[in-house]
Amino acid sequence: MYLSIDGKLVSKNEASISPLDHGYMYGLGAFETVRVYNGHPFLWEEHMKRLKEALVELNIKHELDSAAAWIDTRRLMRRNKWKNAYIRFNISAGAGEIGLQTDPYLNPTVIIYGKPLPEQGPFNEKELVVLQTRRNTPEGRIRLKSHHYLNSILGKRELNRPHEQEGLFLTEDGFVSEGTVSNVFWIKDGVLYTPSINTGILNGITRQFVMASAAKMGMPAEEGLYSSLDVQNADEIFLTNSIQEIVPVRTFQGKDFPGAGGQTAQSLLFLYHSCSKSLWSIDELFEGRTYYGTDSNSQEY
Repeated sequence: MYLSIDGKLVSKNEASISPLDHGYMYGLGAFETVRVYNGHPFLWEEHMKRLKEALVELNIKHELDSAAAWIDTRRLMRRNKWKNAYIRFNISAGAGEIGLQTDPYLNPTVIIYGKPLPEQGPFNEKELVVLQTRRNTPEGRIRLKSHHYLNSILGKRELNRPHEQEGLFLTEDGFVSEGTVSNVFWIKDGVLYTPSINTGILNGITRQFVMASAAKMGMPAEEGLYSSLDVQNADEIFLTNSIQEIVPVRTFQGKDFPGAGGQTAQSLLFLYHSCSKSLWSIDELFEGRTYYGTDSNSQEY
């Protein structure tokens, strides 16, 4: 496998960074994980926008050009002979002196790497488990997709079957927040619910896509502060993640749910896949395109 480090393609065995990189020393770095479908990076512009916002928060000065970043990523994919892939676009602070730095970082390290994936992910189901570990609050103004992942790692260690389960964090105040690597949604009486970003969660790109899709479909949606009992009383639960897509929940707190048979999850995933090879941004959902549901009447959204 080849990686791209500061624009240079190198094999994974040759890849290296400075031990004085503050992304390594102090966790000052941010990344985006993007799924590429048949050569198309789904919602690329949304990912690059969020990465730019993270760089501002981290005081990393880097003129991230979305088009140029995709050219570099596409070159890496060609070298690895990938058409469908998981791509991680990572920018760390770069090398500095030992000690905390308050001045801007002017020479960040840009690394692109990934792995091949099937063109379309399987519609897997998962069990959702409430974690004993509480979701910590963002260290800064908002939660970034940064190098700080200990909280999620501690949560995932609680799972007995991590490939079949996802852990659900509660906040210190006991409100539902997010999974170890996912956002959570549920349906109750035809309304879509998800925790507010005020709980300190990451505003996932697929989370944003689902909220926009609900608006497109005319589905009422609410964000707020909820208890695990609110989730337990749902009619349908699903999780979102940019690589795993939309993952239905089959069991939560000892209660069975529709899982892959859930109509909302099916409809959203159909919409997701119908534009996964074409959409660059969520705004394009509202630019005159027509999408069709999975029922026999092909209901227009």
